[in-house]
Amino acid sequence: MVNKEKITTFFKSLQDNICQQLEEADGLGKFREDKWTRPGGGGGRSRVIEGQLIEKGGVNFSAVEGDLPEKISAALGLPASKFFATGVSIVLHPINPMVPIIHMNVRYFETVAEEGSTWWFGGGIDLTPHYVFKEDAQFFHQSLKKVCDAHHAAYHPKFKQWADDYFYIKHRKETRGIGGIFFDRLGEEEGITKADRFDFVQAVGNSFCPIYLQLVANNQTKPYTEQHQEWQFMRRGRYVEFNLVWDRGTKFGLDTDGRTESILMSMPPRANWVYNHQVEAGSAEAETQALLTKGIDWA
Repeated sequence: MVNKEKITTFFKSLQDNICQQLEEADGLGKFREDKWTRPGGGGGRSRVIEGQLIEKGGVNFSAVEGDLPEKISAALGLPASKFFATGVSIVLHPINPMVPIIHMNVRYFETVAEEGSTWWFGGGIDLTPHYVFKEDAQFFHQSLKKVCDAHHAAYHPKFKQWADDYFYIKHRKETRGIGGIFFDRLGEEEGITKADRFDFVQAVGNSFCPIYLQLVANNQTKPYTEQHQEWQFMRRGRYVEFNLVWDRGTKFGLDTDGRTESILMSMPPRANWVYNHQVEAGSAEAETQALLTKGIDWA
């Protein structure tokens, strides 16, 4: 039986496994953990690493519950309810600008009310390269397609488009990176059970390290200059803009009185904003800028 206890146990183990693999890959950095409790119910384990590969990275687990705030109820179209939400959220900011930023979130949400109960899964993985290398982009998207196709033929085209639309910085008219997959409110429907949805979410979570560590291996020894690093800081600035202006997970965490330090662990350690910056025609930065658009078929 797939219940919230079983789902929570998986997410805890996923956090443990990913942290172990990232420490081994970094070779120097170790995660430090903060356990926290939410005043309204539940809590979590926030883990942050600063090493020789990862300048700043977070792998967070949470399981929170209580009364669903009215603002959230209205946004979700739900009646006054008790809620439970659990998941794992990851953001890694590497030192080397040739290694991409990566984000993953897998989560479960349920409510109970007099009018009835509801549940769903959500999540996704997306990649934000400072410099887009087409072979890496193809590998990333092909890997996610394999995960999706193993569970449902409709998943990848739908979730890839969803990511393109979701990770779009509207005020900049550019995507945050090269997308990935994004999904939300995956409940039970004809031919798809809760166990099916959970199997898919587990597969997404377990794909994280094999995918990212391959990208790390491809790029971590590439040389870089101060110019490359300045561009990295500007791309990190775009990352900050998206998370603070558009990201629904950030808003949900703050609106449900989550732990601010954990919610904002996705922020990079250093970022920059240059007034009216223009990339040089024909440069590597211009090539990357041109690929920050929706609808590219990388797979």
